[in-house]
Amino acid sequence: MKPSELRKLSADELVKKQGDLTQELFNLKFQLHTGRLENTSKLKSIRKDIARVSTLITEIKA
Repeated sequence: MKPSELRKLSADELVKKQGDLTQELFNLKFQLHTGRLENTSKLKSIRKDIARVSTLITEIKA
């Protein structure tokens, strides 16, 4: 997800998005450890998206 797309969201929407991404990361890690994950690069992109959302939440609060 691009930062420009995320900047259009409100603070509540960003918090919800962060929760959704965290849940998706958990599911991907579970798939990785059970051997069913085919695209391992998705883990890295989800972690980066979580970091982007967290940064924007911090900017809004400051």
